[in-house]
Amino acid sequence: MLIHKVAVNLVPEIYGNEVTPMKQTLFITGTDTDAGKTVVSCGLLARAKLDGLTTAAVKPIASGCEQTADGLRNSDALALQQSITMELPYNQINPIALEPAIAPHIGLQETQRRVTTDQLAGYCRGVMMKGADLTLIEGAGGWRVPLSPREMYSSVPKKLNIPVVLIVGMKLGCINHAVLTLEAIFKDGLKPVGWVANRAEPEMSRFDENLTTLKGLLPVPCLGVVPHLTNPSPENVAEHLTLPKV
Repeated sequence: MLIHKVAVNLVPEIYGNEVTPMKQTLFITGTDTDAGKTVVSCGLLARAKLDGLTTAAVKPIASGCEQTADGLRNSDALALQQSITMELPYNQINPIALEPAIAPHIGLQETQRRVTTDQLAGYCRGVMMKGADLTLIEGAGGWRVPLSPREMYSSVPKKLNIPVVLIVGMKLGCINHAVLTLEAIFKDGLKPVGWVANRAEPEMSRFDENLTTLKGLLPVPCLGVVPHLTNPSPENVAEHLTLPKV
């Protein structure tokens, strides 16, 4: 296999005689669309809040936005906005909003817009500079999502040089998708610091066997197993999660 184990360290910041966890930013990616990135992201934000941490989040580009009196709004970005402890305007959480529920690069082409990974990384840095204890940056779809014929979305976390958490949508084919995604993350020189099994389908055949296989194959910690929830809230998802040590 191409996957290699990496050392994960907790780096402290020292203020006087107190030692506190270093402020951290995580990039949240998924095995594919509808893997549960937003559900788990909101759960991680709720987990951090329960642990006494301040939080912020950004979803720099989002498709499938709806027209409202305030402009285009994306349900995932709104969920992130409601889950963070910092007060951030919607346009800072989701600066690029696309109405069609299609791949971002096609949505950009159809609206004759050009967005670069440098721009998206800049939007992310603006939120990171707010200084929250935990900042989450949620991707779109899976790891290899094009923004243009020249750039992939995966270049954004590369430019930011931040750790990655992988959300595995537990369904048929997830083992292949998870292994290939981790291989790509390692190949890009980034550090995956954990993965979450999200039971996207209520009746996945051989769920336990697939989960055991994933735990054996993926060389990073499993941060939790989220059961299928009819109406998931950040708080009840948080009950099944732990924060990564980075």
